[in-house]
Amino acid sequence: MRSDKMKSGVERIPHRALFKSLGLTDEEMRRPMIGIVNSQNDIIPGHLHLNDIVEAVKAGVRIAGGTPFQFPAIGVCDGIAMGHEGMKYSLISREHIADSVEIMAMAHPFDALVFVPNCDKIVPGMIMAALRLNIPSIFVSGGPMMPGFYSGKKMTVSNAFEAVGAVGANKMGEQEAKDIENYSCPGCGSCAGMFTANSMNCMTEVIGLGLPGNGTIPAVNAARIRLAKEAGMKVMELLGKNICPRDIVTSDSLHNALTADMALGCSTNTVLHLPAIAHSAGIKIELKDINRISKATPHLVKLSPAGPDTLMDLWQAGGLPAVLKELDEYGLLNSGCMTVTAKTVAQNIKGASVKDANVIRNRENAYSPDGGLAILWGNLAPDGAVVKKGAVLPEMMVHKGPAKVYNSEEDCMAAIMGGKVVSGDVIVVRYEGPKGGPGVREMLTPTSAIAGMGLDSSVALITDGRFSGASRGASIGHISPEAAAGGLIGIIEDGDIISIDIPNNKLELLVDEKTITERKAKFVPLEKPVPNGYLKRYRKMVTSANTGAIFEE
Repeated sequence: MRSDKMKSGVERIPHRALFKSLGLTDEEMRRPMIGIVNSQNDIIPGHLHLNDIVEAVKAGVRIAGGTPFQFPAIGVCDGIAMGHEGMKYSLISREHIADSVEIMAMAHPFDALVFVPNCDKIVPGMIMAALRLNIPSIFVSGGPMMPGFYSGKKMTVSNAFEAVGAVGANKMGEQEAKDIENYSCPGCGSCAGMFTANSMNCMTEVIGLGLPGNGTIPAVNAARIRLAKEAGMKVMELLGKNICPRDIVTSDSLHNALTADMALGCSTNTVLHLPAIAHSAGIKIELKDINRISKATPHLVKLSPAGPDTLMDLWQAGGLPAVLKELDEYGLLNSGCMTVTAKTVAQNIKGASVKDANVIRNRENAYSPDGGLAILWGNLAPDGAVVKKGAVLPEMMVHKGPAKVYNSEEDCMAAIMGGKVVSGDVIVVRYEGPKGGPGVREMLTPTSAIAGMGLDSSVALITDGRFSGASRGASIGHISPEAAAGGLIGIIEDGDIISIDIPNNKLELLVDEKTITERKAKFVPLEKPVPNGYLKRYRKMVTSANTGAIFEE
């Protein structure tokens, strides 16, 4: 056993003495030692309850003959960090989480690991660590939040963000806004729509690292506790069979994840995280691969913010096994891939079925014949940009308009709330990319304000930053190269015409080549000051958004 390095032999007498100071018996030390990565904290709603999940995992490990040890991982709540300097620390926490798990698991050589994440960057950070370490591992997330209810309508945190714009445009009174504030987020769990956290928990299940139900069982349902116990037991089986993360995360399983991503209409952040996860497995995903898969995959599920349904509805409709069964029938899956059930995808979904065809549609009734995400190219994004096209209104799929240019999210938000953005505009927010931010802030605050004002049918927003999965509308992010790296987005001026053509994957600055050449010759990228510390180190090491914003080797 790997843990023999720290517990077996005469040389390990002092190590065993230290274990006994923890209250461990000789029998517990003889058993496999299982690390449990617990990202519980008291500030993230999706993580508030994770100690209960971890206790269930521990019970499962003990049932199956192992000895569990939990250790912590940090986390950032994107919703609470949104709209201020704190958001610069969200994406960059992914690398920190991966590094810290590696440190703990190498310093204390556990035989296997159980990862308990829930939100945003915590999930991909932990997956990246699991792939680096490549010891038997399983994931069990904290599960999605239940939807809120107000005036007989389901609600999510998107409604709260959009209330800001509605109040600013005098379309909503203060009392209604207060009611939305009180009722939209009813309890613990990852925010109830197909935002980044739930997108990545679904991807974890599809890719094979989480048990069926990992992505959709609600946080407050007892089935989540049972799932955690099963994960604790299952990791012991994975250890016995020596099934490791790199046996599961392969080119074929990543293809499955991207296919499900398109069918589900997941967050644009998956286009940052899946390439970074692939990189940790020694596999390369390119943006052209994502578009190719999107073109072949029907959009079958439309959850908040793109539609009224939530993760609870998807779970009740049959969950991800039902979605995968539908995709497999179209020949779109690699169903022979191994998973943490110690069975293949085909075996896992054999008995699955769609229980609500209004939530999980078939190909004939799909929302669109192709996927919920699209990659755009053009002179503005020669290395690519991404849009959640499943959340774009039909009238904004093709749009031309004059640019309104801002060098920060704060400047953009002040203009929106000040009434300076009007119908037809293309808002440009730059210097928010990996190096420029630094940290690739999410633009949910401005996109929600636009939607709340009723401008999402006539105003687009493009940025070298990124978007929350809760953003909707013609919101185009990850423009690469970014402004700080000399990208064309850095030389756009107010009034320049920008052309967006999502069906044809085009994003163009309609300025003549002579003018572009003259502007480039004079262009000096802005470098925002950052404090000494992690932000400064991150800026030096990070690569472009089209690579997944991984660190340079």
